[in-house]
Amino acid sequence: MRRAALKLATLFLGLAALPLIPLRPAAADTVKIAHSTWVGYGPLYIARDKGFFKQHGVDVQLIVMEDPKERFPTMMAGRIQMIASTVDTALLYLKTPADFQYVVAIDDSDGGDGVVAKKNITTIADLKGKRVAVDYGSVSEFYLNVLLAKVGLKESDLNTINMTAADAGGAFVARRVDAAVTWEPWLSRGKMTDFGHLLVDSSTTPGLITDAVIVKADWAKSHGKDVEGVVKAWEEGVAYYEAHPDESIEIMAKGVGGWLKDPKEFKATLSGIKFYDAAANKAFFGTTEKPGPLTNTVQQAIDVWSSHGKLQVKTTPADLINYTYVNE
Repeated sequence: MRRAALKLATLFLGLAALPLIPLRPAAADTVKIAHSTWVGYGPLYIARDKGFFKQHGVDVQLIVMEDPKERFPTMMAGRIQMIASTVDTALLYLKTPADFQYVVAIDDSDGGDGVVAKKNITTIADLKGKRVAVDYGSVSEFYLNVLLAKVGLKESDLNTINMTAADAGGAFVARRVDAAVTWEPWLSRGKMTDFGHLLVDSSTTPGLITDAVIVKADWAKSHGKDVEGVVKAWEEGVAYYEAHPDESIEIMAKGVGGWLKDPKEFKATLSGIKFYDAAANKAFFGTTEKPGPLTNTVQQAIDVWSSHGKLQVKTTPADLINYTYVNE
């Protein structure tokens, strides 16, 4: 995502045909990025503490805001400028088809999410009619529906119980449900029981459960330099982690905090994700002419949430993906 300046003539004659290309005015005073407590957001703190944001001309404030029901309305109200969240979640808050844009991918769940089940449940198809705990309206429900579609089932074929991912894992360990869609540490706890096992995890669905930086489309158009600075600083943060993992884990654990404040816990949780560096982002996004796997992820999310009646508007991947920054 990075950018050559548009000439004035091109701006007036071609802007309508290039709705995803941001303008480049002066940087905002402070760019506020909200995120939940999650290991995947750690390199944002490397970028902050190592000065990468400032080196790219953007002043960033990182804010922990756990609930997406708070994050997205706060961004729409202009009190924060960016959100780090899963790709599918953003769709639930669209008021118009192109309210938001994905500008850079952050991390991909690589075994950090999954389904634990009783040992007599050996395939996804075996979940039919079973009591399955899953967090409605979350990435867990999205993930479950993609898995079910692959074997010709729908969520309505299951007896689902609405619980947070952590509560779902706890309910499974307590034998109150037959299966649970959850994440670490509950995947490990579930498969360590004498009655349960790991049915499937996200390592089998690369690119599906992906976090991204999400911005309002109109804000991106008027603050392109800020978006550019954040994306470049993110890439440098990941590169720094790859070159200095031990120091980086200390920085990330302290920054993200919460249940991940212990560097040992942070490091253990890292095993379930992969960060998107500059090269991975280019491959994942692709280009307008040749879209990458992100397009399929967005389309799957549109299909799932549309089938559940949870989208307020009709949209397409092309409405939401900004290819500019990862490709400059």
